[in-house]
Amino acid sequence: MRALSVRLPGLVVIQPSVHADGRGFFCETYRHNWHSDLGIPAQRQFVQDNQSRSTRGVVRGMHFQIGEGVAKLVRCARGAIMDVAVDLRRGSPTYGQWEGVELDDESMRALYVPVGFAHGFCVLSDAADALYKQSNYYSDDVERGISYRDPDIAIEWPLPADELIPSERDRGAPLLREIADELPFVYE
Repeated sequence: MRALSVRLPGLVVIQPSVHADGRGFFCETYRHNWHSDLGIPAQRQFVQDNQSRSTRGVVRGMHFQIGEGVAKLVRCARGAIMDVAVDLRRGSPTYGQWEGVELDDESMRALYVPVGFAHGFCVLSDAADALYKQSNYYSDDVERGISYRDPDIAIEWPLPADELIPSERDRGAPLLREIADELPFVYE
């Protein structure tokens, strides 16, 4: 298990050791005692696991929770996705910037997304299963989002815009500049 470098401070890309042979593979995908070695706060606890299955072109995001916020540890157990995080932390040198990491069932790579980032992904394969741990329970009362096509953020999705398939909710999400003053996240 090792951490790969990324551009936005706080994000951690985790590359696990995959032991493969003619029968298949074995891979440890999570151990809490890896946290401090990989740059994840040692006190961070995950309390909920989620799974989504989506078809090619589906865009989910860009989501975050206000209040205490939520950190996520995301991986793709089937297929391939481009996983994206946007820095929402006021005062951050990378505020409003995005980072994209391809996660797939071959590399078994994972992305740690800390509190203070919006998160989403786009499916690159015919189908994909995204699995993620959360540091807080999902609550519709504090769930928020920003537009996956915000021109100020300018995420470079890996598929043409006319092939992207968002939900109605994600299609109507506000731009970051429209809600920036309401966000509780501060860079430390």
